[in-house]
Amino acid sequence: MSVLEIKDLQVAVKLAEGELKPILSGVNLTIRAGETHAIMGPNGSGKSTLAYSIAGHPKYQITGGSVTLDGHNVLEMTVDERARAGLFLAMQYPVEVPGVSVANFLRTAKTAIDGEAPKLRTWAKELKDAMAAVQMDPAFAQRNVNEGFSGGEKKRHEIVQLELLKPKMAILDETDSGLDIDALRVVSEGINRVKERGETGLLLITHYTRILRYVKPDFVHVFVGGRIVEQGGPELAEHLEAKGYERFLPTGV
Repeated sequence: MSVLEIKDLQVAVKLAEGELKPILSGVNLTIRAGETHAIMGPNGSGKSTLAYSIAGHPKYQITGGSVTLDGHNVLEMTVDERARAGLFLAMQYPVEVPGVSVANFLRTAKTAIDGEAPKLRTWAKELKDAMAAVQMDPAFAQRNVNEGFSGGEKKRHEIVQLELLKPKMAILDETDSGLDIDALRVVSEGINRVKERGETGLLLITHYTRILRYVKPDFVHVFVGGRIVEQGGPELAEHLEAKGYERFLPTGV
């Protein structure tokens, strides 16, 4: 069983004048394969910084703490090494990749992770089935990655990636952002299919409880001021929906 361990993680971002601005101030979190964790918190609390720091975004500088996956030091890995080790990040704003088709992108990624290219005949069926499962037109496989895709189509494409690449740990950064009710349902069903396999640890980063009505978390963490300030079960998300984050904020904020 795979385990992602984050211990006392501290992260800063370099400002234009060269100074470091602390963002994360000691994050502790353990995620095991088969578990679903939700992180909720107000804007600017550092939730996305946590996601991008784990994935290896060069904008963020690790100033303390550790991140390990199955005992291996993630922070010493390059971005592509992290992906091959089994880390997956679904971005809040997926980027466009002109000149690279969805089909080529996915097969190249699968080859890099598995160490060998999937057989074309089986791969074509797997890709077609994965796209059908999120109600995505198979013609999108020949289009450039995310180029001209709507927000919902980009998020569906990320679920296709998640289903085909089968990572050990998946971080979903505000996957519900910008989705209408139908797209939210389809995307949530895709996450639940991955959840039911029990092979992937899931970290859902979100502002709202609406996706948590479709994808039930095992653990909910309240993220304020660059760290986890409280944790509990699914009932904590409902409490946050009703009461907000006010009681977790410093006086005067």
